[in-house]
Amino acid sequence: MIDRQVRRLAWALLVLFLLVFAQINYIQVFAADDLANNQANSRTIIEEYEIDRGAILARDEQTVLAESKQTSGRYKYLRVYPKGELYAQITGYYSLVFGRSGLERSYNSYLSGTAAELLPQKLVDEMLGRPKRGATVVTTLDANLQSVAQQALGDLPGGVVAIDPTTGAILAMVANPSFDPNPLASHHQDTVTKAWDELQSAPGKPLLSRAGQELFPPGSTFKLVTAAAALENGDTPDTKYPNPPELDLPQTNNTLQNFGGEHCLGGVPQLTLAQALQVSCNVVFGEVGLKLGADKLVAQAQKFGFDQRIPFDIPFAEGSIPPASSFKDNQPLVAYSAIGQSSVGANPLQMALVASAIADGGVEMRPRLVREIRDPSGRVVKSFDPEAFGRPISAQTSQELTQMMVSVVQSGTGTAAQIPGVTVAGKTGTAQHPGGDPHAWFVCFAPAEHPKIVVAVVVLDGGSLGSEATGGHVAAPIAKAVLEAALGG
Repeated sequence: MIDRQVRRLAWALLVLFLLVFAQINYIQVFAADDLANNQANSRTIIEEYEIDRGAILARDEQTVLAESKQTSGRYKYLRVYPKGELYAQITGYYSLVFGRSGLERSYNSYLSGTAAELLPQKLVDEMLGRPKRGATVVTTLDANLQSVAQQALGDLPGGVVAIDPTTGAILAMVANPSFDPNPLASHHQDTVTKAWDELQSAPGKPLLSRAGQELFPPGSTFKLVTAAAALENGDTPDTKYPNPPELDLPQTNNTLQNFGGEHCLGGVPQLTLAQALQVSCNVVFGEVGLKLGADKLVAQAQKFGFDQRIPFDIPFAEGSIPPASSFKDNQPLVAYSAIGQSSVGANPLQMALVASAIADGGVEMRPRLVREIRDPSGRVVKSFDPEAFGRPISAQTSQELTQMMVSVVQSGTGTAAQIPGVTVAGKTGTAQHPGGDPHAWFVCFAPAEHPKIVVAVVVLDGGSLGSEATGGHVAAPIAKAVLEAALGG
């Protein structure tokens, strides 16, 4: 009887042991990742905040965009953003409650010290009893240009992007509205949730960057894409087109008109392609679009990156144009798309990439925000070299378009961007959209002979000029300020 009870107890203990063993293995092997990433796992959160998270720096390696500071509270380190809103839509936030965004998210393994490249330094730190440290992310951003772009944009809704066309390095990227990431990084949950709720209800969606994460009709800046398609398919800058006061559209009684109902160049019978770009003639570019057809127009836009995946360090909404098949039964949309209206969408980053390809001999470089990663001892453990995204146009088309854009600034719609002693190439845009005043655009680069910088600007709903706004009056002076700062003007 006793032996039977002992055997039962032994079996019961064995079953319990197996259950405990299985549970331990499940936690350690199968559920480890889920538990580690669970926001409710306070132990994981505390351990994460024991790490001296690496800094994010401007390219001068002096301007701090994000860093960690030691505290005496429950969480050892607090993430701080010394420049507040200025870089927020690039760095993103590092939050106890809402996780990470922006560079804080995409480079988290380096910043938190867990990347494979940091293992040697990590082992040395552990052997010497040093605190856990993350790596430093050095960006491509020019602190001076970032400030100039912000000041030039002021309180106007919109965005500005400056890029080095030869490397794809982002030199400046600002947008209004933006947000202060510091409250989101607070160790006090009430502060964090209050800031988050306010941002969610704020007008203008400040957590999304108008410089690269939203799409707007690009208006006449898209004529650069249309002109590129024409030149790539047999036209020259001197190819002539009829210049009627308005364009009769196929399949409808509607007509396409010029901005303000004007007749381009005083109503001369014909305009060359170069003249049409210089004065931004909608009627002629509608004709160009219809001559090209949807297939060629859409194909050219896609070569520039529209509706493609362009690798970037933070979320990026690439430009958008309807597929060619959607134009089959709606030819008027081809004409409207050719002037950057209808369902065409873009943002300053996308249009800066278009201009950068023109500036760089036809090669479009992949945009990049990060130059290198440095371990806690200052050694470079990873560098990010320039990469080409593609070649959307030939070198000849690049040269021809550059000269056409120079004429826009010298004696066309972009004269407000003129800089004494510097040849500026540019294109204005005034984009109509439902329910608001026109968006004002300007895209440019300089010096035109050997471009060093591309700038793209959009000001939404006409900025301070409202319905009277044009790209030449509102956006071009903002771009000019950035160009001058970059070129030492």
